[in-house]
Amino acid sequence: MKGAEAEARAAAHLQALGRTVLAQNYRIRGGEIDLVTREPGGTLVFTEVRHRAAPDHGSAAESVTPRKLALMHRAALSYLLRECGRDDLPCRLEVLTIDGPVEGGVVGIWPVE
Repeated sequence: MKGAEAEARAAAHLQALGRTVLAQNYRIRGGEIDLVTREPGGTLVFTEVRHRAAPDHGSAAESVTPRKLALMHRAALSYLLRECGRDDLPCRLEVLTIDGPVEGGVVGIWPVE
């Protein structure tokens, strides 16, 4: 349930930035995108949401592995092809982190290179 709460806060945060939520928990075999949003200029953004209530095992950003990023990239490409019919649209990947309690924790947005 905490994952769903973190994703709900992330969606609200991104909407407050002017984005439109197009999909939540977009799944393909072997991969998932937590949130797919569109910026006012039209760029699609694929967002992985990570939450860490306490720093005992590192920060939320440190929990993102290279394997997770590869699966995220694969799922984003699938979304572009299946939902948009093409893979050459302006888009990017990012990780939204929440460190601390879901409701009051610090939110960070990290671009994926």
